[in-house]
Amino acid sequence: MRNFLRFIIQHHFTFLFILLELIAFILVVSYNQDQRTIYLSSSSKLAGGLFQSMNNVEQYFSLKEVNRELSNENAFLRSQMPSSFKNSKDYFLMTGDSASPHQYKYRSCKVISNTVGKHFNYITLNKGTLDGIKPDMGVLSGRGVVGIVIKCSDNFSTVLSILNPRLKISAKLKESDFFGSVSWDTESTLYAILDEIPEHANVNLGDQVITSGFSATFPEDILIGTVEEVAHPEGDSFYKIRVKLSVDFSRLSYVEVVENIYQEQQKQIEEDTKQ
Repeated sequence: MRNFLRFIIQHHFTFLFILLELIAFILVVSYNQDQRTIYLSSSSKLAGGLFQSMNNVEQYFSLKEVNRELSNENAFLRSQMPSSFKNSKDYFLMTGDSASPHQYKYRSCKVISNTVGKHFNYITLNKGTLDGIKPDMGVLSGRGVVGIVIKCSDNFSTVLSILNPRLKISAKLKESDFFGSVSWDTESTLYAILDEIPEHANVNLGDQVITSGFSATFPEDILIGTVEEVAHPEGDSFYKIRVKLSVDFSRLSYVEVVENIYQEQQKQIEEDTKQ
């Protein structure tokens, strides 16, 4: 307390000057219309800018929660999507006319680990068997195919990313229905290769590459990417097509794990047929 009083006494002229300045300012604003208008306008702009900045900061820190809620909502809506819903650029998923409207279930998951710069890349999700996640389930994002679940613990799952040469996905050209397989070219995180498309197929730049529906993992017609380059190796009867992936793997945050409730039945009957 003694130090505070000493500080006041030592700087009393400064405090008196500030007080007189405030009084003068109040008198000028109160009794002069022009100055009062300028003051009110300036203070409104200052307050508005301050509130806008605070709102922007608040929105930024709430983005994670918004993304989580949107991902959960997308998973629910896709589970309710009727089989007659047709594929489009805005809605890449179609269950197919022959599929049950509720053949596929979707679970929203958060990506907690993701590699893109290695030769064999994997993704870790924050949900596992306690949440209904199992190996061989497909993984999607809002832009298309991400990969396939390969291992699960109670609370976590690992995903074999498209950016891994060990993964091959049955795919087809949307415009012509010619089918082949997509695998990573190991050269760029932006591209993969579509093989096994015969030389008599009509292939154009920009054609969409989608899932074929021939596997029990993914529904038909999920976007994988678009045709970026078409090559015809000499002496080969198939094209080698470079596909620009629709998913930006360096920005994955939330994904959806898709469960085909008839997967085991399909695998069993296929295995029985082979035997």
